[in-house]
Amino acid sequence: MDFLIQLLVSGVAVGGVYALVGLGFVAIFKATGILNFATGEFMMIGAYFGYTALVGLHLPFWAALLVALAGAAAVALVVERALLRPLFGQPTITVVMVTLGLSSILKGLAQIIWTAEFRSFPRSFPRKPVFLGPAVVPSRLFYGFLIALAAVAVLAAFFRYARAGVAMRATASDQGAAYSLGVDIRRMFGLAWGIGAAAAALGGVVVGTIGGISPQLGALGLKVFPVVILGGLDSVAGAIVGGILIGVLENLAGGYLDPYVPGGSVKEVVPFLVLLLILLVRPYGLFGTREIERV
Repeated sequence: MDFLIQLLVSGVAVGGVYALVGLGFVAIFKATGILNFATGEFMMIGAYFGYTALVGLHLPFWAALLVALAGAAAVALVVERALLRPLFGQPTITVVMVTLGLSSILKGLAQIIWTAEFRSFPRSFPRKPVFLGPAVVPSRLFYGFLIALAAVAVLAAFFRYARAGVAMRATASDQGAAYSLGVDIRRMFGLAWGIGAAAAALGGVVVGTIGGISPQLGALGLKVFPVVILGGLDSVAGAIVGGILIGVLENLAGGYLDPYVPGGSVKEVVPFLVLLLILLVRPYGLFGTREIERV
């Protein structure tokens, strides 16, 4: 029983980080209807900004977080203005393909600027692990989860109560109607990209403090992809539930199934299997907006 509790608690902590990165997808999709496949690379770029602020500028951890958020958001705004705004009104698949190319560009730039060397974050949290009943959670994972939880709560409140958040939701629902009510569609697009990149960057810093960073860190974005599909692409609550569900499933599979499977990679497959099963029943995800088209 203690082993099960340990797996569940650790899974929830990991799932919270997944949910934070997943919000990078959700923030952009809620306003633009575009699935940004470069979210993982924005996460990686933000992690490098945070690392540089900590190691190169010797800033405190909270200041490094702000640098990571601001740096990733600035890169996203430049990308949105230079690459994506000229495509305004083009088919969605065109923009999606641009984000795929953008992921490779950002990965290449990271290797040029920071090299491909693996880097570890300096210790920013207490060394002593946190005891939650019979479960023992490494301090980096526990405090990273708290940061992710706070950020998720702020973003959820923003989309629900802030005027700009409501305008972003209206833009995603019906751009024509939102424009007729005075919403600046282009401004909402830029804001969505900035917020999405900042959320991903915060997730990158949290992941970096747990396991270090390299230009390959962006691959985690594809690992988080089942989270947002499972929860619903336009749902903040779905990203939270999906992240925790995927984190717990990974841990349970790693703890109970991997020891009996040669190679021990079941935990990498189980989330996608569960995703497929749930999408067979709910193609729009657990909390996604259900769309019905009449033909």
